[in-house]
Amino acid sequence: MTSDLILKYFPDLTPLQQQQFQQLPELYNYWNSQINVISRKDIDLLFERHVLHSLGIAKVISFLPGEQVLDVGTGGGFPGLPLAIMFPDTQFYLVDSIGKKIKVVNEIAKAIGLKNLKAEHVRAEQTPGKFDFVVSRAVTQLKDFYPWVRGKFNKESKNILPNGILYLKGGDLKQEIAESGLSVQQFQLKDFFGEEFFETKQIIYVKGK
Repeated sequence: MTSDLILKYFPDLTPLQQQQFQQLPELYNYWNSQINVISRKDIDLLFERHVLHSLGIAKVISFLPGEQVLDVGTGGGFPGLPLAIMFPDTQFYLVDSIGKKIKVVNEIAKAIGLKNLKAEHVRAEQTPGKFDFVVSRAVTQLKDFYPWVRGKFNKESKNILPNGILYLKGGDLKQEIAESGLSVQQFQLKDFFGEEFFETKQIIYVKGK
């Protein structure tokens, strides 16, 4: 699985973006051998299960120059790092409660020359500042996640969706959404990507408060 998979769905990448995506497998393999940030069985499917999955958000929204995006529980840098490659004029702030994972993210971002990404070892609820969007990938149940980021949104929205949460999740989410008590919009990734992996994957959008 090569970066051709990314080009298949995002054909307008600049040469620099293509180069940055192409560097990811070698870098993740190297760091994963030292600090396990991606499951061993997934590392060979990095582009499909991590990079392209993260970029599902880019099929729903194009972040604007100057917007601030917070990635909560980023782990090895997903979805924030691929999105930072995709939107070089948007500022990305990646946080995780596990310090060694943040070290990996910072090293990879530095190696590929990402200037619009900052990663820190901090819990979501202690993150300073206000953001236009919060992104995350299946960190916890929606009802538990929402309180972490409530009140962290800029009041003024400039994008096609009002400022809010874009949360990558999988499976049957009816009960989880009901328990959260939140009004959500759902985007099915199978509408954008043909691979079987995306059949049950979706993005949950929640307007920020």
